[in-house]
Amino acid sequence: MTIRFATPADAAILTELSAVTMREAFGPPHNPAALVDEYIQSAITLPILETELADPRSTFFLMVSSDHVPIGFAKLRRHAPPRRMKLRTAIEVQRIYLLASQIGQGQGRILLNHCLNWAKEQGFQAVWLGVWERNGRAQAFYKKMGFERFGFHYFQFGSERQRDFWLQKQLVD
Repeated sequence: MTIRFATPADAAILTELSAVTMREAFGPPHNPAALVDEYIQSAITLPILETELADPRSTFFLMVSSDHVPIGFAKLRRHAPPRRMKLRTAIEVQRIYLLASQIGQGQGRILLNHCLNWAKEQGFQAVWLGVWERNGRAQAFYKKMGFERFGFHYFQFGSERQRDFWLQKQLVD
């Protein structure tokens, strides 16, 4: 398994991987399939991923299995953190997803640690992310990884407004 920077040439791979992992993470029984498809059609298209990959504020990592199959990815984005965050030199882990077949094997920890180490090397003092309030498994994972809850925000998922908890992790002592 390797983790590498994703490039604009990876846009199609990331579009497909994003759609698959979105359906696996948020589809039935958690949300109706039509709602997930609505979100994918509005937020996860090839032109959107091409634009995101070209954005200098975004950094994508692609996780690839030993047989060269994409199994996960992460997107970090530099922008102002939520006002409630104490450490202001922070970066958002905007997306981090693995194929369902890879969950529970330590791959998520490896990918997240890669992101945390990169953020620290770039001089960030903290990272933050949003996690769906009904995704207990992800919340438990982030807690185990040292993240703490500091608030919430609403996320437009297709035609439905859902609540995400804000979590943060300090990278400096």
